[in-house]
Amino acid sequence: MRLSTKAQYAVRAMVSLALNGGETPMSLKDISVRENISLTYLEQLFVKLRRGEIVNSVRGPGGGYVLARPADRIMVDQIIDSVEESLVPVSCMDDDGTCSCVDQCVTHAVWHGLGEKIRQFLAAISLEELTHDAQNRILRDRVDENQLAEDVR
Repeated sequence: MRLSTKAQYAVRAMVSLALNGGETPMSLKDISVRENISLTYLEQLFVKLRRGEIVNSVRGPGGGYVLARPADRIMVDQIIDSVEESLVPVSCMDDDGTCSCVDQCVTHAVWHGLGEKIRQFLAAISLEELTHDAQNRILRDRVDENQLAEDVR
């Protein structure tokens, strides 16, 4: 199973917002530059994220977006659901996990179970956890860069 670009970009943008924005509004232009995601595409995603009550928009000078609630209360499945992405593992299943071919599909139970496991997994990961992991990776990269610079000297 492969998540769409829409889902991937939405999660990346939310991690960027949580990492760099804090309580200060962050512009989509800044997120676009940091994540190398088209500004137009981000605008479309953030309309959906705002409707999903994942982010709030702040108007005016210095405006942008902030998290609608603490990062530990925003789960990855909620982000994906907000951008209207399906989490079903096969094309014959509807978004709610029902299958139009259930009477003839002997493997329906397998696909339904897989879909439930995927949802449970994503529902167990908070934006705060992803942000913490990203912070650790950034720190490790800086330490590695400093070590390399010292070795060169």
